[in-house]
Amino acid sequence: MRLVWKSLDKMRCFRKRSTIPFLGVLITCLLFLNLYMEDGYVLEEDKRPLRETSMHPSNTERYVHTFRDLTNFSGTINVTYRYLAGNPLPRKKYLTIGLSSVKRKRGNYLMETIKSIFDQSSYEELKEIVVVVHLADFDLAWCENLVQDISRKFAHHIIAGHLLVIHAPEEYYPSLDGLKRNYNDPEDRVRFRSKQNVDYAFLLNFCTNLSDFYMMLEDDVRCSRNFLTSLKKVVTSREGSYWVMLEFSKLGYIGKLYHSRDLPRLAHFLLMFYQEMPCDWLLIHFRDLLAQKDVIRFKPSLFQHMGYYSSYKGAENKLKDDDFEEDSIDIPDNPPASLYTNIHVFENYDATKAYSSVDEYFWGKPPSTGDFFVIVFNKSTKISKIKIVTGTDDRQNDILHHGALEVGEKLVGTKRGRQCSSYITLGEFKYGNIEVQDVDHKIAFDIECVRIVVTASQKEWLIIRSISLWTTQPPSQ
Repeated sequence: MRLVWKSLDKMRCFRKRSTIPFLGVLITCLLFLNLYMEDGYVLEEDKRPLRETSMHPSNTERYVHTFRDLTNFSGTINVTYRYLAGNPLPRKKYLTIGLSSVKRKRGNYLMETIKSIFDQSSYEELKEIVVVVHLADFDLAWCENLVQDISRKFAHHIIAGHLLVIHAPEEYYPSLDGLKRNYNDPEDRVRFRSKQNVDYAFLLNFCTNLSDFYMMLEDDVRCSRNFLTSLKKVVTSREGSYWVMLEFSKLGYIGKLYHSRDLPRLAHFLLMFYQEMPCDWLLIHFRDLLAQKDVIRFKPSLFQHMGYYSSYKGAENKLKDDDFEEDSIDIPDNPPASLYTNIHVFENYDATKAYSSVDEYFWGKPPSTGDFFVIVFNKSTKISKIKIVTGTDDRQNDILHHGALEVGEKLVGTKRGRQCSSYITLGEFKYGNIEVQDVDHKIAFDIECVRIVVTASQKEWLIIRSISLWTTQPPSQ
């Protein structure tokens, strides 16, 4: 590790043009080094009341205190958090929603963001959510005043364990002076984004063991109705596939979902490279290095940026996500399944891309009569609705001109994998699309396969833009 730290020291002397290539190599080396390390001790956070005082070490001691356990990426960081409001309940939740907030020069949207999270969630959804707010400003008077407002307005959510407010004391932060000015950013901008990386790192570190999944939001966001139900559908549809980060908004650090088990590594990662670049750029490196090369983003977006003024100097920031829908979000269930086709696939536009809410699609060369595209469920299921769309706005001829939709049962093993041996036709494609309602009323058996069959050869290529399936929820017992 001594060689690694010497390399870090040398980085401060490099010119701007060499920063990014060297950083990429360094990040890769550190993560691979971590893969071969045995897990050491895990440092537990202890908590203190808001008004408890503590000694303030020097900048050098502060730097060492923060980074001394970076060799153990799987362990939590030794930070003594202060609980400003609420306490975590012993039962692990499904989702933690993390927010970090600092004092703004113009506008403050934190209260509206918290209100939107709770207002747009049902009573049953709230049982599976905990919201953690990190008041990350070093002005403790501002923190105290704001937490009093939060406690008055959301007292019942705090008592129910739905809301926690925390603060990481300033003495745990690394030095924010004399930072590298990458990208010719002014000193105050570098300080702001570097501190923001540490703010997020300490928030992630705190949330590690609270839930199965973690969602990062910014403190100026509006939520869609029943966003948790929509999110759970997406997560269920991804069972069996590898992912590091799922995106439910295309803006900034809004609507980014992680497995909670990855939070310690992400927290360490942000701390190690806190002064190198903005957090959303670091997240791309983190995702890439954990072998998720492509963005996995879902539409419609579940979260919308609502602030008009940035937390940096109060500058105007009127960015909006044009894929956001606040109401009537009907995300399909798409049960876990395997997909097969004998249509020749073009490049990497493979079959799985038609079966997710990601803005991608299957693209194949001209199909012939009898060609098929089949979905085989991991377990039989009841389907209420099926909707399939082919072609795109810019390739309107690449549709399925002649095809049928079938559902099947009685799985058997074949050389090509599991296939159903018995099918029933639900309908024919018209203008490249098909939608069938009340499937569970028309089909007596639990469905094991859904199949698209080409009924006439065509000269045009075929794009299957989306395959959407809605399941029938079993009645509560």
